[in-house]
Amino acid sequence: MEATSVFTKLKKYSLLIGLLLIVFLAGCQGSNEPINAESTGWFNHYFVYSFSVLIKSIAGFFNGNFGLSIIIITLFIRLALMPIMLKQMKSSFEMRDKMTVLQPEIKEVQDKYKNKKDAASQREMQQEVMKVYQTHQVNPLSSLGGCLPMVIQFPILIGFYYAIRRTPEIASHSFLWFNLGETDIILTLTAIAVYYFQFRVSQIGMDPKMKKQMALMGLLSPLMIGIVSFNAPAALPLYWTIGGLFMICQTLISKRMYQSYKDKKNPAEV
Repeated sequence: MEATSVFTKLKKYSLLIGLLLIVFLAGCQGSNEPINAESTGWFNHYFVYSFSVLIKSIAGFFNGNFGLSIIIITLFIRLALMPIMLKQMKSSFEMRDKMTVLQPEIKEVQDKYKNKKDAASQREMQQEVMKVYQTHQVNPLSSLGGCLPMVIQFPILIGFYYAIRRTPEIASHSFLWFNLGETDIILTLTAIAVYYFQFRVSQIGMDPKMKKQMALMGLLSPLMIGIVSFNAPAALPLYWTIGGLFMICQTLISKRMYQSYKDKKNPAEV
């Protein structure tokens, strides 16, 4: 029987919660009509309209360059979120290392009860598993705190996403080789490739079993971006491409920072 940790289950639930939150906030929009000061709904007013005004203001500063405006705001949002995202990644790496140590003991407990399916035996198994956590001073519920930055960023990123879709001025401008209001296959394929590469970068140093567990989620993200981008104006894959490139850099920085932290903490392992 393969050992399934509480931590792994919580990670799966956090992804599910995140996807449900995306659906909920997306449903708040009601339509893709142009956003303005009279648009109803708190999410429209405080997030979508505010970002729309910001997009137009920065574009006006750069002589109507909406493509550059989208890039600047995307980078600003990612930079603002970067400290809490790095903290989240560090906590995730630390928990992953702890679980690597705990897995053999947890598997031993689960193997002990693999042929005992009655409620009393299952309760005893859970108690023994929790004792393993306590012995190693690991709180599996602490991983929920690491999911908080993920939840915080959703309203911001989705608000910006809908601001791009619902600001009609963007569609009448071009950037580089493409029209921001028309679908661009090259940019769409670029966005898909960037997010797939970002997923592969996130897997560097990951346990093979966890790589296998996360494989579906890694393919789901670029697939969804591709499906939407093939039927969306080029402004959206531009936003996703820049955001994805930033996340690749952020992931590499977090892995280097955590490795340096480990080396200082355990100099004998270097």
